[in-house]
Amino acid sequence: MPGYSLTTNGQAIPDAQIEEYLMELHVDDYYGAMGYRKWTLYLKEHYYLVINKKKVFRLCKKLSILKERRLKKTKHPRHLAKNRTVTGPNQLWQVDIKYGSIQDSKRFFFLCSAIDVYDRCIVGYTLGPTCQTKHIRNMLIKAFIRRKIHFKEGELEKKLIIRTDNGPQFISESFGDFCDHHKVFHERIPKKSPNMNAYIESYHSVNQRECFNRHVFEFYEEAYFYTEGFIDHYNNSRYHGSINDYPPMKYYLLTLKGKLPSREVRL
Repeated sequence: MPGYSLTTNGQAIPDAQIEEYLMELHVDDYYGAMGYRKWTLYLKEHYYLVINKKKVFRLCKKLSILKERRLKKTKHPRHLAKNRTVTGPNQLWQVDIKYGSIQDSKRFFFLCSAIDVYDRCIVGYTLGPTCQTKHIRNMLIKAFIRRKIHFKEGELEKKLIIRTDNGPQFISESFGDFCDHHKVFHERIPKKSPNMNAYIESYHSVNQRECFNRHVFEFYEEAYFYTEGFIDHYNNSRYHGSINDYPPMKYYLLTLKGKLPSREVRL
């Protein structure tokens, strides 16, 4: 089926999500050595997808991860996420993509969000019927401007860390070039370790519970309206228990003014 596949219980899963599953397999230490035929079996067993090897082949070809190409040296080496201690804003952002659906249709929309793990602000987001690397790059550039992040040569100790999963948008050469150009350090979580991206995963769970589940989206504009409204509410009004019940934006501004005691966030 174009654009999506069904699970055994009839749930539609967009191709973009299936591509992310395949990228996770591609970078895995063990499953990465297998080809698209065995990946097809994996998708059926672990994600309950009704999918054939021809479609998996097509998606793998699109992603340039067919077995014969796997030994190609990448321009940007993979940096695995590691335990870190964050002591202020703009040190580590987590970025991830979630999707929502339009009622009574097989149409999807995608939300890519970036969260600052220290102050919990959603520093940037992009919404649309697709989510490509160019959309994420533009979103991050706007976030850099809003947060006045401008690193210069020799300021490597101040380098912002951007942590993502292994989705195709994030492992692309274009995203690697973007991170190099803006002097940010990109690290990727290991397969099956969403806890290493816990802050953005938690935010998207809140978004699902308090926005997506409370509204029925009959067209794209409606989905965008409620999603953008929720993000504004989350940043500026919603109390956040882990930052002393401040809304994230207020906590961020008070931190900049030196009116809050410093703290450590270990992750």
